[in-house]
Amino acid sequence: MMSKKIELIFKNQKDRTTRISIDNPKEDLTEAEVQVAMDNIIAENIFDTSGGDLVSISGARIVTTQIEDIIG
Repeated sequence: MMSKKIELIFKNQKDRTTRISIDNPKEDLTEAEVQVAMDNIIAENIFDTSGGDLVSISGARIVTTQIEDIIG
């Protein structure tokens, strides 16, 4: 079974990296859509990190994982 997630990567006030992962992103997600979403997350200041507020975008990526059950 394949699993996909998108990782939104931000820098916080202490210049540390913070990741937000979302499972099963839509297949036709565009760079522009991701940019707008990440800008909104920063503008709304809805996440709290140990390094302070999220202040900038560091990157975003789709992560695909192959899962193989052995038992179960």
